[in-house]
Amino acid sequence: MTDDGLLSPIRAGTAAEAATADEAWLQALLDAETALARAQERLGVLPPGAAEEVARAARAVADPAELAVRARGAGNPVVAIAAELRAVTPHAHRGATSQDIVDTAAMLVASRTRALILADLDRTCAALADLAGRHRATPMAGRTLARQAMPTTFGLKAAGWLLGCLQARRRLAGVALPVQLGGAAGTMAGYGERALDLLSLYAEETGLAEPVLPWHTVRTPVVELGSALAQAAGALGKIGTDVTLLAQSEIGEVAEPAAPGRGGSSAMPHKRNPVLATMIRSAALQVPALVSVLLTAQGGAAQERPAGEWHAEWQPLRDCLRLTGGAAATAAELAEGLEVLPERMKENLDRLLTVLDEHGSDTGVGSAPDLVDRALVEWRAEGGVAAP
Repeated sequence: MTDDGLLSPIRAGTAAEAATADEAWLQALLDAETALARAQERLGVLPPGAAEEVARAARAVADPAELAVRARGAGNPVVAIAAELRAVTPHAHRGATSQDIVDTAAMLVASRTRALILADLDRTCAALADLAGRHRATPMAGRTLARQAMPTTFGLKAAGWLLGCLQARRRLAGVALPVQLGGAAGTMAGYGERALDLLSLYAEETGLAEPVLPWHTVRTPVVELGSALAQAAGALGKIGTDVTLLAQSEIGEVAEPAAPGRGGSSAMPHKRNPVLATMIRSAALQVPALVSVLLTAQGGAAQERPAGEWHAEWQPLRDCLRLTGGAAATAAELAEGLEVLPERMKENLDRLLTVLDEHGSDTGVGSAPDLVDRALVEWRAEGGVAAP
């Protein structure tokens, strides 16, 4: 049995989906074990060639489904993995506790998936910057509380989307993803007298950050990552919400990029539904709820090792990564192909201008074009490059 995203199309078939699949998590667990052996060999704790023995043993562990069932015996998959590795070599899992390996693997999966998300956020930002620049002075009706309010420009709307994504990208990129190396009770006793030297080497081997202390019950890395993912999903969800509203039949100011089979209805073949925006919104609505589990688990992580709270993090964290990753990939596709319909914007705006004239109100767009320029300056300062 597999979970291929049948009920979660926002992530189905995406790179983030593959990067968070059971096979990817298993590989990260094995990478964490192998990196530990390499660090210990570099330190002289293990003899020359020991790390290669562990690596060879790790290559033979390849059945996530079997390990998942065996994990019921200990509450996590590492006990079964360590047993398989030790059956081949005595040098595996030396001094480690299960949480050291699972937490390090989680950060490896997060690091690999984050790189994909950041790349798609870059694509999205580039496309939004292009839309903002091209439409900096394209007039449209601004809306508040779902009603026409005052004139604005589509460029300013796109600039708002851009700034939200840019700020979310900045936060996500800045989250520290550290290794975990604390041993049974967070004292690093099992790693010997040179445990702190080992910590630095382990961080080097994994490419992750070096923590100040073991963070078995100080779940800051997890909650900061989850919160940053929620911010990114929310920034993308804002785009999806606006596109859904602007694409309504009665408004019709934008349209999603067309593709064979996209937007179809099983009962109404004449419809072209905004499915990209809808899927993005679905992720934005789910991720904050999943992060609430991470925040709750943080407060309940008692003493030196958590009982249940740590275990409760795994699936919500994975879902946050895969949903945000799917949303970022989908948003890039949406932004790059979004159809902007200035004539329809003018038609809708004309009705608003008539009402404003009757009330003697200002009918200009104010500083909207200049505000667009400010957003583009911010984007370029972050290294933004124009969309192709």
